[in-house]
Amino acid sequence: MMGDKHDKPIRIGLDAKRIVRNATGLGSYGRTLAADLARYNRFDLLLYAPDAGHDNLRSQLAETANLHYRFSDAQTALGKALWRSHGIVGQLQRDGVRLFHGLSGELPTGIHRSGIKTVVTIHDLIFLRHPEYYKWIDTKLYAWKFRRTLKEADRIIAISECTRRDIMEFGQVPAEKISLIYQSCSTFFKQRESEDLLQKVNARYELPSRYIVNVGTIEERKNIALAVKALPLLPPDLHLVIVGRRTPYTDTVLQQAADLQVSQRVHILTGVPNSDLPSIYQMAEACVYPSRYEGFGIPIIEAVQSGLPVVACTGSCLEEAGGPDNLYVSPDDVEGMAAAIRQSLKGAEGRDERISRSQEYVRRFEGTDVAGQVLSLYKELLNS
Repeated sequence: MMGDKHDKPIRIGLDAKRIVRNATGLGSYGRTLAADLARYNRFDLLLYAPDAGHDNLRSQLAETANLHYRFSDAQTALGKALWRSHGIVGQLQRDGVRLFHGLSGELPTGIHRSGIKTVVTIHDLIFLRHPEYYKWIDTKLYAWKFRRTLKEADRIIAISECTRRDIMEFGQVPAEKISLIYQSCSTFFKQRESEDLLQKVNARYELPSRYIVNVGTIEERKNIALAVKALPLLPPDLHLVIVGRRTPYTDTVLQQAADLQVSQRVHILTGVPNSDLPSIYQMAEACVYPSRYEGFGIPIIEAVQSGLPVVACTGSCLEEAGGPDNLYVSPDDVEGMAAAIRQSLKGAEGRDERISRSQEYVRRFEGTDVAGQVLSLYKELLNS
């Protein structure tokens, strides 16, 4: 059915809300996948979003001969939400869409009955595994959406083995309905920056001469206070540089630093552009990522690509992202965190060998043909 090059291109719909609204995370996943799928001219890709979102994000995925945006006519927030959860199904039918892919864990109600094939990518189920990090009403809403989506989905994509296990446990979903397809990681962080650029970035952020780095939103689940608590057990000239968006948890982190008298060794950088991140990684001695739970853990791969050893925590998928040659400790083990950091500093025995083996490990995530794997799943469904 899909093999004849003279056939009319098959119309695939993608949920594009995050593509036009989210700068990182789910937005990056959607933009990268859509751009890669658009290279296959056997498809017409229609990207459905409640509105046009942000110009700078939408322009990263420009319309082409076989990639087009579709926006709702709704003018209010409620109207847009209802369109995305219900009304979109009629538009998909009018547009002749054969398969719809929910890129961020959701599918519209009633799409299964419409006869349109469905795929949904689920990135994590942290709201079910750790509801304490969410507002009560949000956990109820997310759980309801999750269970509704399971009823609509023909197939599910999990971005990690950890997420796959969670879907099976919390959704009672059989293994054969779930495909493990890792998200692709760019090789952007593998490029070595010039000494001139390193010095410019160093001066711009007034970075200390010795530091370990953490990248990610400063929120309770990501548990950066563990690294702060480890600082008094580490060399006094070693600092912690945290790169990420502040949340109320930031005050807790800063108070912890003050109580331990290490405030002068903790530096928080916000609003850092992606173009500066490689330099900040490359000037560090190690990366710390003590999150209690993640769907995957992209900063670990970025750090390894940058030539750093990583100290992370057990309990979710971080060992899956970083491989066996980085170090992992319990998310409440202060002494274990300090010991692992010491083993990761410059001059530590075996450090260079562990970095080399880790870089070999993460190559499995670099430039992987995610679009090809997704395309195979589409073919299977459309031919069934």
